[in-house]
Amino acid sequence: MSRMIPSARTILCAGAAFAALGSAPAFAQDAGQTTDAALEAQSGDEIVVTARRREESLIDVPISLSVISGDTLTEQGAPDITALQDRTPNLTLQIARGSNSTMIAFSRGVGQQDPLWGFEPGVALYIDDVYVARPQNAILDIFDVERVEVLRGPQGTLYGRNTIGGAIKYVTKKLGNEFHASGRASYGSYDQLDLVGTLTIPLTQSLSIGGSVARYTRDGYGENLTTGVDQYDKDVLAARVSAEWAPTDNIFVRVAGDRTLDKSHPRHGTRLEGNGGLPAYEPTDSVYDTRAGAGDYNRVMSQGLSATAEIGLSDELTFKSISAWRNGNTDTIIDFDNTPDPTLDIPAYYQDRQFTQELQLLYTGDRLQGVFGVYYLNSRASGAFDTVVGLLGLTILTSGTVDTKSYAAFGDLSYDLTDQFSLSVGGRYTKDDKTGSVYRQNFTGLRSPRFGNAAAVPGLLRTDYTNDRSFDQFTPRVSLSYHPRQDLNFYASWGKGFKSGGFDMRGDAILTPTTVNGYEPETIDSYEVGMKGAFLDRTLFFNLAGFYSNYKDQQVTIQSPAAGGGIASFVDNAGKAEIYGFEAEARMVPSRHFTANLVVGYTHAEYKEFFTYIAGGTTPVDVSDQRVFQNTPRWTVNASATWSEDVAGGTLAFTPAISMRSDISMFEYVSPLDQDGYFLVDASLNWTSADDRYRIGVAARNLTDERYRVGGYYFPGALYGNSIIGYYGPPRTVTGTIQFRY
Repeated sequence: MSRMIPSARTILCAGAAFAALGSAPAFAQDAGQTTDAALEAQSGDEIVVTARRREESLIDVPISLSVISGDTLTEQGAPDITALQDRTPNLTLQIARGSNSTMIAFSRGVGQQDPLWGFEPGVALYIDDVYVARPQNAILDIFDVERVEVLRGPQGTLYGRNTIGGAIKYVTKKLGNEFHASGRASYGSYDQLDLVGTLTIPLTQSLSIGGSVARYTRDGYGENLTTGVDQYDKDVLAARVSAEWAPTDNIFVRVAGDRTLDKSHPRHGTRLEGNGGLPAYEPTDSVYDTRAGAGDYNRVMSQGLSATAEIGLSDELTFKSISAWRNGNTDTIIDFDNTPDPTLDIPAYYQDRQFTQELQLLYTGDRLQGVFGVYYLNSRASGAFDTVVGLLGLTILTSGTVDTKSYAAFGDLSYDLTDQFSLSVGGRYTKDDKTGSVYRQNFTGLRSPRFGNAAAVPGLLRTDYTNDRSFDQFTPRVSLSYHPRQDLNFYASWGKGFKSGGFDMRGDAILTPTTVNGYEPETIDSYEVGMKGAFLDRTLFFNLAGFYSNYKDQQVTIQSPAAGGGIASFVDNAGKAEIYGFEAEARMVPSRHFTANLVVGYTHAEYKEFFTYIAGGTTPVDVSDQRVFQNTPRWTVNASATWSEDVAGGTLAFTPAISMRSDISMFEYVSPLDQDGYFLVDASLNWTSADDRYRIGVAARNLTDERYRVGGYYFPGALYGNSIIGYYGPPRTVTGTIQFRY
């Protein structure tokens, strides 16, 4: 293989050395290759990551990031990538309200709670360097994944306009040129059944094909007491196929496709309060139960195709092309009132498509390394939903589209000033052209014609416009690193990020006439100092980063009840905020039989200005003293340890773990839905054969059966049925797994 492609050994070493892994010995990429995490961490192998779009030693990268191997996540029973928030400091990664597969991501206080079409994320998701523009079906399951890199802070120079809070890189396994087959079967609580199969077939010395198929099913944690169906269940079918061609050491081509279909029932949430008898309210015994009557149909599909080519033009120059197409659609419904009646129901439909093309030129010299590139995105996000206000016999239909064409040119260079000092300078220019169309109209009747009620009578036209906006931004980054020795790096950096402006797809031109003008981008300036190092003969690894960010024009979605039965929605550019904190990751590997990990994150986020319209006023008012950051706990802590012994021709490893998150606000204001701080306790026990071909394991998550909210809706008042609805993280689960590799 070419030097441009990381080996399995270096990838697993990266996961062992710096992430909070606490795992048993990891499987190597090729069957028969033995890899012990503790010994790898103490070896002289270089740890390689691609956080700066080129292969580098992890210690050399002046960015706060965590690297976690897919095998570690699997062994510890991670249900999906939301488990990253338990292993990564200052990260919130949750399933969206009322959804089963839509992602809510926040890093260092920056993110996106509103998954509506056309609204840009603040933490970007990449699958094999392909940007995933929409959060629907972004809750990726853990199969066929080599590692996940979590980059914290703005990554606007190399990753673009919507990485203002950070980026999550989901890296799947390359096929290689040897026959490989593996299978995994898991059974657990609530009749959980996971089946995963992977196959690689080398057709020639240079051409291989392969694929993975995964089937995930689980009964619900609760029940819809009105319809009898499961709540918080899982019904997912996913597959990936790829072909790789490497005729020489300097050429590598990969074509890959994936498709995921999620037919889990919608989650309707659980009432926290009564509603004054409109209609009669009866509490449920379980926070996972509901009395929703809006319906139980939910279908989310996403699929994509990508082609990646890497060509070594010389010993120093490599050309890389990444072409990708993705699309998806969602049919779902959210019962905001959680009663059998249509007091406040929202049937919805989303559709998106995107094409991206990226060209890179990578240079690796003795003292100078860097990457230059251009990027193009052409996407459309569209959708529609009804707001059914049953007590008024009224429905408001909202629909619209956002077309985006984005162009960018970027570069990042690192130069070794001396053997100990290195300077990195980068910048990216981005231009977005957006066209937004929004339609919003009243109908008399329960549901509009768009959602099945042909007899609904059209009423007041609230919004009907098409507008064009262009946004452009230059996002530079500079860092200075000092290496007093090979395994130690002190660095300081400054970077700028921005999230593109746009149009509010819920905008009501009667309640907020300025919605037709759209909203502005948000920007952040972030300063970071850090240290990465290996100590005590590589038995102790320690990362530490402190950051300060100046956050301007933050885009905040405000939804509140309005006169006449509607719900006023508008996007505020909220003024100014100050964010500062730190992240620390420590890993101790004194022997091959014991490892210990500690991860600590602290974030202080405070609004300095927050201008918004209140009480129907026409002049913005500063309410910063009444606003808080959502989905941003001040403290995140994780501790774990692994004891392992040679048993029965293999290795038996036991890993307990505990994670803590301090108080969390669900919105930018105080509400009864806010979650107090809580602890989660997990444990796993795995036996792995000496040749890494077989694994038998059991993983328990949330052993104390903690109840904790991860989202909610807040629409108080009799007209809306006093809809104060909570959504909860998983209860205690235990899962047993058998896995083989050939």
